[in-house]
Amino acid sequence: MKKLNICKLSLSILILCHYITIAQNPIVRNQFSADPSARVFGDRVYVYPSHDILATEEKGKKDWFCMEDYHVFSSDNLIDWTDHGMIIHQNKVPWVRPESYSMWAPDCIERNGKYYFYFPSTPKDTVVDGKGFSIGVAVSDKPSGNFIPEVKPIKGVKGIDPNVFIDKDGQAYLYWSARDIFGAKLKENMLELDSEVKTLADLPSKGLKEGPYVFERKGIYYLTYPHVENKIERLEYAISDNPLGPFKVMGVIMDESPTGCWTNHHSIIEFKNQWYLFYHHNDYSPTFDKARSIRADSLSFNADGTIQKVIPTLRGIGVTNATKEIQIDRYSKISDKGASIAFLDPLNSFKGWKTILNDSSAWIRYNTVDFGKKPLKSIVVKVSSRSGGTIQIRTQSKDGVVIAEVKIPVNTEWQNIEVPLKKFQTGIQDLSVTMTESNKEVEFDWISFK
Repeated sequence: MKKLNICKLSLSILILCHYITIAQNPIVRNQFSADPSARVFGDRVYVYPSHDILATEEKGKKDWFCMEDYHVFSSDNLIDWTDHGMIIHQNKVPWVRPESYSMWAPDCIERNGKYYFYFPSTPKDTVVDGKGFSIGVAVSDKPSGNFIPEVKPIKGVKGIDPNVFIDKDGQAYLYWSARDIFGAKLKENMLELDSEVKTLADLPSKGLKEGPYVFERKGIYYLTYPHVENKIERLEYAISDNPLGPFKVMGVIMDESPTGCWTNHHSIIEFKNQWYLFYHHNDYSPTFDKARSIRADSLSFNADGTIQKVIPTLRGIGVTNATKEIQIDRYSKISDKGASIAFLDPLNSFKGWKTILNDSSAWIRYNTVDFGKKPLKSIVVKVSSRSGGTIQIRTQSKDGVVIAEVKIPVNTEWQNIEVPLKKFQTGIQDLSVTMTESNKEVEFDWISFK
């Protein structure tokens, strides 16, 4: 569901700002996105990802990462995400080579009422300044922009994946990567280094390390980073009693992608007394892992401060309103037999997915739906079926109550079928949809309650 509103953006022009109601993974549904830097500013979560686009003969390098700009997204409930639009474009940054298409993983931090957006790219003066990436800063009075880039990148910094951490004593630190991970103090102005650059030691020596993200919890400093232990990246962490280490490697936050997405890149925040891991995968581009999409899942700590491994989900975070379109293909669990997920339109993956049930033992489950306190009377299901069939919708409370049964006629076109509820239960419920017949196949896009 999308609404439109007018908002002022970073290029001093007015453009339309998209409001995307979604509470599942991936959380951005209107474009490719990667490398999410999540931040809590006030009562909202802001996410600053990189923006993957597909390279062409005119843009970028074929079959490689291609990024030319940045967007920012925000939410006050982790359900309704606002796309504030483009905040930085490579052609508007004085020091960036305009044909580089290398606006890689960024970060943003607030200090003294100003918002500092850090981003890497390829500089124009590569002959004078050496090969590789530099890191620049853009400054704004608001977390959504207008961001004004500095004329030159940060002196003394060569690499990618900037991350900024401000300690409780007010000292700010900049971290970045270039096979190793580096750190240094920042001056009060947040634009210059205030110490020598330090290589963060005692990290794995084998394989690529990048994407540092540092945070503090209960006196422990956590350095988290993607690392190629074998062939693709997994998320790992190390701890210290000092922001610049030495660090002790502790373990894995998230295992390698089960479908082979080569990269992962992340951030970790606490919001309303719950910790979250933001990361990316290639949901919208399963055969090309240079076009990625950002996700979020809950994260927990053990009593000793160690991090519990996060198992990636499609369901993601947030409580879904029962009266909204529930994209049940973003499931919590699914049966081993007779249930599958496919794109609605293989030629346009951004249209989303559909659920297919074709066996009497088939089912799919979707957790954490808020039915509120006032009685709802009916369910609407967007379905199609070449054979016809019957599905049951149950709440996964203790007794697994059947709250609706929908008989679906033969119809190859999508249609909305509304039937009355057999029973209504208030509050937050888990839902399941089950097939009741064999030799039948039903496809459905979403369900909603009225």
